[in-house]
Amino acid sequence: MRLFQVSLIAAVAFLFAGSALAVSSGKTVEYAGGATGKVIFDGKAHADKGLKCAECHPKIFPMKKGMKITMAEMNEGKNCGLCHNGQKAFKSGDQANCGKCHKK
Repeated sequence: MRLFQVSLIAAVAFLFAGSALAVSSGKTVEYAGGATGKVIFDGKAHADKGLKCAECHPKIFPMKKGMKITMAEMNEGKNCGLCHNGQKAFKSGDQANCGKCHKK
């Protein structure tokens, strides 16, 4: 019986370990952005628009550290550019929008 309890606790901990890496709706995460400045992802700004984590994770963005995203990929409609295409959300490729994500 004791082995069953320990196994159950370990299984639950393993299943929820990925959520510990997620950015909750009240938090931000920063990415290096090169010469244009760091990129700040704001979970609250997205939640305030009615979005849920599961709309992007893991189908668009896998839950892993060190993911590289380029502007070229976004301009092709990949990653953030899937929604930030000028129809669903502001277009990431427009110069006027750079400061919405990039901060110097």
